[in-house]
Amino acid sequence: MRKGGDSDKQVDQSSSSSSSATSATSSSPSMTPATATNNGSSSSGSAIAIEDLARRARSASHALQSATAAQKSAALRSIHAALQAHSDTVLAANRLDLDAAAAEVATGKMSQSLLKRLDLGPATGDKYQSLLQGVLDVEQLPDPTGQVELAKRLDEGLDLYRVSTPIGVLLIIFEARPEVVIQISCLAIKSGNAVILKGGKEASRSNGALYHALRSALAQPEGSGVPADAVQLVETRTEIDSLLKMDQYIDLVIPRGSNQLVRHIQSSTRIPVLGHADGLCATYIDASADVAKTIHVVIDAKTSYPAACNSTETILFHASLVPSDLFVKTLTALLDAGVSVEADPRVLAAATAAGLTSSSSPPRKNGATVSAASPDAFDTEFLTLRVAVAAVDTLDGAIAHINAHGSRHTDAIVTEDAEAAEAFMRRVDAAGVFWNASTRFADGFRYGFGAEIGVSTNKTHARGPVGLEGLVIYKYRLYGSGQGTLDYGEGKKRYLHQPIAIDDAVSKKFRQ
Repeated sequence: MRKGGDSDKQVDQSSSSSSSATSATSSSPSMTPATATNNGSSSSGSAIAIEDLARRARSASHALQSATAAQKSAALRSIHAALQAHSDTVLAANRLDLDAAAAEVATGKMSQSLLKRLDLGPATGDKYQSLLQGVLDVEQLPDPTGQVELAKRLDEGLDLYRVSTPIGVLLIIFEARPEVVIQISCLAIKSGNAVILKGGKEASRSNGALYHALRSALAQPEGSGVPADAVQLVETRTEIDSLLKMDQYIDLVIPRGSNQLVRHIQSSTRIPVLGHADGLCATYIDASADVAKTIHVVIDAKTSYPAACNSTETILFHASLVPSDLFVKTLTALLDAGVSVEADPRVLAAATAAGLTSSSSPPRKNGATVSAASPDAFDTEFLTLRVAVAAVDTLDGAIAHINAHGSRHTDAIVTEDAEAAEAFMRRVDAAGVFWNASTRFADGFRYGFGAEIGVSTNKTHARGPVGLEGLVIYKYRLYGSGQGTLDYGEGKKRYLHQPIAIDDAVSKKFRQ
């Protein structure tokens, strides 16, 4: 369950779009985002157009299988140059989106946090420059394809290799953040995948401008080896509904956005979905926790970016700390930072005894208060400066609480007891488990992945922040010399099953 308005629930590395760009793309049919009919309804013609788009994406993914690392790097450098050349157009388009969004905020139809996420310009630390640098960062990453993961000699002259290979065609659906157009496209190209993108209507102009710049780069000679159809943009919900049925062309869907969006996608397709619906992250303060570490970790985890999916939504205190100097100082720090606390009965009683709930206390930042927890507080992703706080009797109780109420995203323990920390990290069922560190570290950029395709709580091939390694799968390549299975068995030849050393010679065999 989620409170707190619109959020794409991704950590803070993203971007936006423009109307002037849409008209620019329409001047070149090959660069025009696919659309349904003008009124947004589907028709047999638009259905055919969408299937043709998906078919072209599949064809582009096949061509990318042969693209060399050098060709992919050249394409990324070309994209960087195009984004520099088109910066004025992109930022003008972004300004139009921001103006339209500001009007929506003024009427209460859009949250201020969503408006902030749309901004690509200097007002948000100049995300556009960060976007440009991000393209170069991805270009410098090692190519994830052609990596030998297993090598085994089944028999003399019969060698088996497991080699990383692109997934194929990705369908990425995201809200707000226009920079995702470039981030995802670059990760897809680097990993040898084709991608179909669908952004939110609030960033349509920005998305269109960024897409036009990207397609212009792939049309250049230095982008050869990476087909222009490797990246495509669609604009309507009708198109997405059609694409979600096309499992013959699309291999993986990655939704980045609200709980409602992710759950809708998961229930609407047979195509595998990589993602998470909720970011219910918890931080447990153990009996031996250090006061300074606790306050620093908790404040960062809750306040550095409350709308992010890796923001802490639940804080659990060991009951021996309720009340204590650490408890009072931590709650006071939260209140001083403008965080309202929804407290279970024991925490509420201790806070009241410490004077933290007194109406005579001076007003807190943002009107922050301590109040009784609502019935669903510990199952709520607030995405705002609000947190649910409870007391638990034991480490086992903390682990049980998190496994019952969490979303298997990221959870942390603050403790000086190494044995308790290791038990927590072994037994908490989450993609990320941290010791004495903020849950906000759960991010592909911070992990050194260069950028992030999304966050997965799945238990499939990719889990947690997903970078390039989550965009490849593997295939088995068997090199024989005329053998058949009937050559082996009782009284016949026996398999050797000997490991082959994965040295430079073997690795070079599969690099492009």
